[in-house]
Amino acid sequence: MTGKISKAEQEPVLAALTAAGDAAYIWEVGSDAFEWHGAIEGLSLGLVPTGKAFANRIHRDDLPLREQRLAAHVRRGGDFDCEYRIRLDNGDYAWVHDRGSAETARGKAVRVKGVLRLVTSRKAVEQRLEQLAHYDELTGHFNKKRMREALDQIIAASLRTGSPGAYLAVGIDKLGTINDAYGYKAADAVIIEIGQRLDRCLRVSDVIGRVGGDRFGIVLADCAEQNVAVAAEKILSAASQVPIDTVAGPVYATVSIGAAAFPEQAKTSYDVMALAETALAEAKRAGRDCFVPYRLSEEQRRRHRHGLALGERVQRALHENRLVFAYQPVVSAATGAVDFNECLLRMVGEDGKLIPAGDFIAAIEHLGFIRLIDRYVLEKAVQEVAEHPSINLAFNISGLTATDRAWLRAISSILKGRPEVASRLVVEITETAALHDIAESARFVQTLRDLGCRVALDDFGAGFTSLRHLQQLAVDTVKIDGSFVHNLAHNAENRLFLRHLVGIAKGLNLAIVAEWVENAEEAAILREEGVEYLQGYFFGAPTLEKPWLRAEASRVPTEIAS
Repeated sequence: MTGKISKAEQEPVLAALTAAGDAAYIWEVGSDAFEWHGAIEGLSLGLVPTGKAFANRIHRDDLPLREQRLAAHVRRGGDFDCEYRIRLDNGDYAWVHDRGSAETARGKAVRVKGVLRLVTSRKAVEQRLEQLAHYDELTGHFNKKRMREALDQIIAASLRTGSPGAYLAVGIDKLGTINDAYGYKAADAVIIEIGQRLDRCLRVSDVIGRVGGDRFGIVLADCAEQNVAVAAEKILSAASQVPIDTVAGPVYATVSIGAAAFPEQAKTSYDVMALAETALAEAKRAGRDCFVPYRLSEEQRRRHRHGLALGERVQRALHENRLVFAYQPVVSAATGAVDFNECLLRMVGEDGKLIPAGDFIAAIEHLGFIRLIDRYVLEKAVQEVAEHPSINLAFNISGLTATDRAWLRAISSILKGRPEVASRLVVEITETAALHDIAESARFVQTLRDLGCRVALDDFGAGFTSLRHLQQLAVDTVKIDGSFVHNLAHNAENRLFLRHLVGIAKGLNLAIVAEWVENAEEAAILREEGVEYLQGYFFGAPTLEKPWLRAEASRVPTEIAS
């Protein structure tokens, strides 16, 4: 409002403000005078007569935000809107939502009008939800999800700097026995106290989280191998030396510890944590209350050396443009026409021989640069589709990439504003990878679909996806795992399982592809069961030749051909 209104007109507005528990203010910037209306008593602000006095009430960490929002409003117009903490008369801070507008002259605010509403309860709920999303409710430490994120960040830094680190899996020994003998309150007291003792053993740079009912995880950044053992022994001593006070009386507790080194033994959070858990299981078998580092066997060392050599070959092939696509058609079960081609990655060896992806992808994932390969696959597929408007292509990405937000940003950047390209791409993620983190996978799928891509769930049936999981993922297509198609004509169990998978997919209106179709008999059964698309050697083996080039060549204009 810009004009004066009568007292009679003001009364219903003020009554509404008071009833809502809101307080309105008018700030005359020149004189710095504040005028209050509405439920000012409910805000417990007392007498705040000036802008300076009001600013002094705002929490010092939040004051810059309000000033920035107000300044931005003066520059661009529109309402300013922000939330901040304000000191009440009793000294406590409360959260308020401040929304208003400013009258300006010569680019400066001369009068500011706004409404304050208490939102402390809502902010408490939001903070609680944020806490639960990242922290363990009982101990206050990182939860498993947040722990994985922190571990991935530290591993990435370790790979950049070359500094070693380690992850410790710390398990409380016989916690179930304590729970059975003394009750859950005593068991909870043990968990809390062990967590606090771990805190006291660690450096400021170390990270701790509760990753399971009886397990903690600890990340030791920039820590040499000999110092990992020192840290573990310190933890073992701290856990067992003094009994823990519980509602049932003092309880003695011990812990067992398994450790894995990064980046030497593994380069992803999943692999590092899995190796440490393997070592922890060995520590418990060894009698508990001890430390066991993960050790590579001679066979594992041989495989590790082979993986490193293979990784170097793949990197050279990438730089020399020797990573290529083999294309395999996916046809309509009803007509036999090609709907799209799947891009299958191949490496051309130094001797010219083709090496299938299955022979090197596992090593690449272990070495930690599968995302680089998946970025290459993405760019190569997009380029092919953009150059040939008549084709549709599918390509696979690894389980690690399926939850990688950097890769998502890359595909968003490449396909933004190009729906004619995105709509002809099918991105395939494996079922087992999708189920590993269903919420993150669902966000990944939704982002791809928002761009216009189709998304297929590969190896459907291998991970026993539930109806609820499929609803969460919201993919377009499922590709039935080839193991259920192989020998289908002579395997009654496979046919029964196939019928179950098709029923689930059709119930959600998903397109269905069957892989590994090798003969006419299998194709006929799949059609009969309601499978819509077929892929396998019966319809075409993977080939480096691009079949659409033949089709494009056959469409040469008559005058040119003559």
